[in-house]
Amino acid sequence: MLSNYPYFLIKFLSAYDKKGGERLKNGDLLIIVATMAVVVALIAYPLDLTFVSAIGLASGYPVSFITYLFVSALLGGIVFARSLQESRMKAIAKVTVVWGFFWMVLATIVPAFSEYGGYARAAYAGQYGTTLSAAEWANWQSVFAEMFGEITVIVAIVTCFIGLYVGSILRKPKEA
Repeated sequence: MLSNYPYFLIKFLSAYDKKGGERLKNGDLLIIVATMAVVVALIAYPLDLTFVSAIGLASGYPVSFITYLFVSALLGGIVFARSLQESRMKAIAKVTVVWGFFWMVLATIVPAFSEYGGYARAAYAGQYGTTLSAAEWANWQSVFAEMFGEITVIVAIVTCFIGLYVGSILRKPKEA
C-alpha cells in the first residue's frame, strides 16, 4: 500500500484526467497558492493591528490569523473561479494540499525566529507545575512546536477549502 503512495500523489496532482481531458494545471495550482500567499502578506499586518487593538493579544491574533487565511482563500476562489471550474472539489483539494504544505513549512520555520523555550516552559509549568531536566525541556519544546505546527496546518487547510469553495461559487466563471 505504501509503495503506491507516490504514484497516487503524482496521479492526484497530474494535469490530465483518465480520458485525456485537461484539468487544473500544476502551473495554475502554484499561481493560485502564490497569489493567496501574497494576499496574506498584504492583509496580515493590518488585520493583526485591528484585532489585537480591539480584543487584545491573546484573542486578537488567533482571530486575525483565521480571518486572513479565510479571506485569502475566498479571494483566490473568486479570482481563479475559471481554473477551479472543472472537477471543482478535486481542484480545490489540490490547492488545499499545497496550501497546507506551504503553512507546514512556515510553521516549522517560525519557532526558529521566536523564543519558544520560555513560552513552552510557561505553558508546561502552568499545566503541570513541575520542573524538568534540560533534556526533558528540550523534548517538551519540540512537542510544543509540533503542536503549533499541527494547529497551524489544520486551520490553514480548513479555511482554504471553505474559502476556495465559497469564492468559486460566488463568481460564476465566464465561458471562453
